[in-house]
Amino acid sequence: MGMTDVILPCLNEAEALPWVLARMPSGWHPIVVDNGSTDGSADLARSLGATVVTEPRRGFGAACAAGLAAATAEVVCFCDCDASLDPGLLPGIAEPVLSGERDLVLGRRRPQGRGAWPLHARAGNLALSRMLHRRTGLRLHDLGPMRAARREPLIALGIADRRSGFPLEMVVRAADRGWLIAEQDVPYLPRTGKSKVTGTWRGTWHAVRDMRAVLSAPPAAGGAR
Repeated sequence: MGMTDVILPCLNEAEALPWVLARMPSGWHPIVVDNGSTDGSADLARSLGATVVTEPRRGFGAACAAGLAAATAEVVCFCDCDASLDPGLLPGIAEPVLSGERDLVLGRRRPQGRGAWPLHARAGNLALSRMLHRRTGLRLHDLGPMRAARREPLIALGIADRRSGFPLEMVVRAADRGWLIAEQDVPYLPRTGKSKVTGTWRGTWHAVRDMRAVLSAPPAAGGAR
């Protein structure tokens, strides 16, 4: 299996970074995108061997876009940096993309233990999955952050959202272009620290609002598979 870049959006994840980077598959390249951390996350990531990209514009999508721009591998993966998802599972997520069987693979989160996935976050995810089905016809159970795709076609999608809607817009634009999309189950662990998005009802509402805007936008022209 060839080298794969792993994009890790990061905002104050110093507590989780050692666990996450220690589980990076051998030979894979972690790109930690520091999105304004004040806890030394960037320096810690460098000391642990990761490439660090600085993205001062706050927003999950801004961090993902900066990591994608910095990546050079043929295939890129995305993974949260909070120890809720094990990067050691990424080869299984990326394999269908590397083999050409799929264009985009998403990790379907399966909660492990109490507190792994708050009820309000699950409810928001379920609502978005239903709206995604109405918009694209895709029957996905989760819009989770662990995923894999080829870098150049992903860039060609022209994903515009720079906040919480980035993951959903990736799926919507890929579906509009006829990409082959699949899910694989992945264990979902209680995160280290407090979530910036789904840790509160307010954060979840803002995320859902961003994603509804993505779903209401007309299909974009152009792009490549």
